[in-house]
Amino acid sequence: MLKDDIAMANELLIKLNQCGCAGLGIKLGRFWQAIPEELVDTANRLGFPLLELPYPFTFSDQMKGLFRAEMKRNTGIMQEVLDKQMRLMRFALKSDNIGQLFDDVSEVIGVPMAVVGSRGQMLYNCSPVLDGQLLANWPWPTHHKWMKTSEWQAFCVPLMKQERCTGFVLFFNPQLFLSSMEESLYSQAAELLSFHMNFNYEDYFELSVQKDFGLLIKRYLRNGLPIDQVIDYARRWEIDLFEHSYRCVLTDFPQENFALSRADKLEKLKSEFLSHARLQHQKGMHLLMEEGLLSVFPESDAGSKEEEELEAALLACLTAGTGPDGVMPTAAMSSRKKTPEQLYEAFDECRQSRRLSADWGAGLPIIKFETMDLAFLFEHVSRERMEAFCERWLGGLINKDPEYAGEMLHTLETYLEQDGQLNETAKRLFIHRNTATYRIEKLSEILDVDFKKMNDLLRLKIAFLFRRILSRGQPAKKTKEAAGQKGR
Repeated sequence: MLKDDIAMANELLIKLNQCGCAGLGIKLGRFWQAIPEELVDTANRLGFPLLELPYPFTFSDQMKGLFRAEMKRNTGIMQEVLDKQMRLMRFALKSDNIGQLFDDVSEVIGVPMAVVGSRGQMLYNCSPVLDGQLLANWPWPTHHKWMKTSEWQAFCVPLMKQERCTGFVLFFNPQLFLSSMEESLYSQAAELLSFHMNFNYEDYFELSVQKDFGLLIKRYLRNGLPIDQVIDYARRWEIDLFEHSYRCVLTDFPQENFALSRADKLEKLKSEFLSHARLQHQKGMHLLMEEGLLSVFPESDAGSKEEEELEAALLACLTAGTGPDGVMPTAAMSSRKKTPEQLYEAFDECRQSRRLSADWGAGLPIIKFETMDLAFLFEHVSRERMEAFCERWLGGLINKDPEYAGEMLHTLETYLEQDGQLNETAKRLFIHRNTATYRIEKLSEILDVDFKKMNDLLRLKIAFLFRRILSRGQPAKKTKEAAGQKGR
């Protein structure tokens, strides 16, 4: 049809060019001896290749040539993909930090790469495309797809954790088409990334959001950022840290002369908190402050059992976080708070507890504000009044034989620390319950107190608190009270 209608031939040429065809081969000798000049002009104007095929060149010759070229190309691609798969398998057996893993996978795949979290947070981008341009059409569908603009194109693969999409990885491949082997390689790389990003921590993407959230909290505690901005961010990203009650914990090592050593230790301690199985279960958030490692742990209304679980998890983690020098970190725990506006109060309770604990040599791995609030209340009482109060409530015991006084004082202090529970007191002292009962009855007679009365228990507790304060600045002379303290 075309040999007698040049206009139709021109129209076909224009349509083939619009469809993206690579060129048009015309076999000469049967219908045309030469390609018409008008058709050549149209092809030149479009920049569209015309190929003159000689008459002896058969169709089977064309197919064989194309088949061999395609076979050679596919064999090369297959070998390259297999090599990349082997390298990916080696990465699957490693557990490097996640940032290094991103760099390694991008190098193996051989194209720039970007990783986006499930809520649109940019986690990694080594492509020349700006983050804002990549996220212009967020959110994205959770299936494999090409993303193309006039400036760039990328093959997008969702990162799946079981049946939940936890993010996306984009491979910036300039090719127009991907072979099935290349597409499979990208899927394998996505599975590798998804596995490692959810292996050490419950969800790497959540940590990315928490990092920004932690910076907001730090600005609130340090620079007076309005708490409303912190609350708005938490609601926007569905962070339920302040939806119920919560506690703050401030962890640090004893003061050292080398600040860098302390900073390194705190970084390792934070990693320990993030990866420790028992502490992960508490679903806390951790950020480094000048005062130490600040953690915020949400709580339900389960009561003391939940508090005990948190203490046990913290103690296990602190023990694991002991450095090679044998120095164990200590943690200060705030009281339970119920509103976001109390966050600074909780943080300040932790700081005050650490200060008071250091001043009075508490020597406990976990210091609770509830046990130090009386010390905070009475720290400005004069020494004379403290001495008079101790003499009033403990003088009948302190003035006895030093060895006997020391043993009985230790029993009484343990009894008060265990909230008047005889069984727990006996366990802590490694004595029989009957022995503990006898000692408490004897103490009641000596001190003229009734251990069933709350007021008497409170006064005795305050007296022991004053003794600790007085002992911190006491001169080295042998008084009867000092002898009693030594016996203890």
